[in-house]
Amino acid sequence: MAKKAEAAVGPDADPVSRFEDAMKELEGIVQDLERGELKLEESLQLFRRGIELARQCRGALDGAELTVRNLLETDAPGDEAP
Repeated sequence: MAKKAEAAVGPDADPVSRFEDAMKELEGIVQDLERGELKLEESLQLFRRGIELARQCRGALDGAELTVRNLLETDAPGDEAP
């Protein structure tokens, strides 16, 4: 069964490390579920954890996208004061 990445990287880790660890854990969960060898309750627990990780990753990607947009707007032509 997949292990939680939170144990490997604490909340003080940089966002990239947290994202990568969450993705790695999510990939492990998907593999475990695809094998189909788990009991129903175990599958449900993994599915819940997978949803939590997917939401965490989506939030990280949304934050990164916002950062990129803000940086691009700052560098856009016409943003300088006359």
